[in-house]
Amino acid sequence: MTALAADCLPGYTESVMRKLAVHLVLAFVILASTPVGADDESSRVVIGPSNPNLFDGAAALIAGDPETGVRLTHLGLSMATNRRERLVGLSNLCAGYLLLEQLDVALDFCNQALEINDRHWRSYSNRALIYLKLKRYEEAEQDLERGLTIAPDSAKLKTVRAQLLDEIDPVSPRITIDERRGEPDQ
Repeated sequence: MTALAADCLPGYTESVMRKLAVHLVLAFVILASTPVGADDESSRVVIGPSNPNLFDGAAALIAGDPETGVRLTHLGLSMATNRRERLVGLSNLCAGYLLLEQLDVALDFCNQALEINDRHWRSYSNRALIYLKLKRYEEAEQDLERGLTIAPDSAKLKTVRAQLLDEIDPVSPRITIDERRGEPDQ
């Protein structure tokens, strides 16, 4: 606790002072985000996702329910209010249709996402997976290279690269089992 805080508020522990500081900051943020003179119902501060359908669609995709994820994401995309929400929605539709094995539809959504932001590594990762499934290996490699220049530490991109390498240059086993020998004599 600072000396000033100890002098101004004697008897409070450092933990209580920190909690008080957090509450004051939150109150300031809420007050600062409220329009001046706004008293009506429309001026409420919303805490949570700005687009619940996009949020719930993403959660469904993560949970392994692509049908629900795609449905909710389409709803969320229809209500997108900014470029970021549109990008997220398109990228998630790409992933959802990839999970549904509707590769041409997924590819279209990945392309739309990359038109909005050509530095969105997740869209490159998803599109590389689509190209891999379509056996378009050179395009998959190009997308992986682009993605890895943007996010060199991405585990997802590295996993997709390993899948590509398994497909184009499979590892052969180093151990050869010699089956010429019969069962040992007993």
